[in-house]
Amino acid sequence: MFNSIRLNTRLAAAALGALAIGTVAFSTSAAAAPLPLFPFLLIPQTEAAPPPVQAAPSQDEGSVVEMPARLKRQVVSYATREAPGTIIIDTPNTYLYYVLGGGQAIRYGIGVGREGFTWSGTQTITKKAEWPDWTPPPEMIARQPYLPRHMAGGPGNPLGARAMYLGGSVYRIHGTNAPETIGTRVSSGCLRLTNADVADLYSRVNVGTKVIVLPMTDRRADLGTAIR
Repeated sequence: MFNSIRLNTRLAAAALGALAIGTVAFSTSAAAAPLPLFPFLLIPQTEAAPPPVQAAPSQDEGSVVEMPARLKRQVVSYATREAPGTIIIDTPNTYLYYVLGGGQAIRYGIGVGREGFTWSGTQTITKKAEWPDWTPPPEMIARQPYLPRHMAGGPGNPLGARAMYLGGSVYRIHGTNAPETIGTRVSSGCLRLTNADVADLYSRVNVGTKVIVLPMTDRRADLGTAIR
């Protein structure tokens, strides 16, 4: 009987030990990952913040100068006795005509000399240059001593993308980095086109091309009528 009592005591102790171990394990597991009290209630997920909205670019950035229709390059009807390939500068109306023949010409809007700096006569193209350097002549330096003595060719150069030199004079037909001056009287006697237009003209003419510059006093009506 004594042995029976001792066996029952050991069994009871073992059971209590197992219960204690199970209780500790449960408590540790519960502490590590507590169960929600109300599992049927969903916790909303945190939404990522929207990306910042970029500011709209300034209207001044990448703006394009809209040229009046009359100054845009176009083929026009143009009656002249000059041979195809001749350039005629209509100073009063700020146009340059490249004669095609058959009563037609390509008309370009240009900028011409300001008051007191216009000129007229016949010249020939003696030199062509892409992205030309600029060396202001002494006469210009005397009037504007702040000008650079030399400037390498490039987008910031006043001569623009192309230049065609006229005879032995200081005058040129050239591009410009100020397209808003097309149609105005602003230069010291040179004739300026937009860079796109001067590149187009440059591709059509050769050294030796005849250039006729009409006087400012020749205020005839616009001679070119657009045909397309």
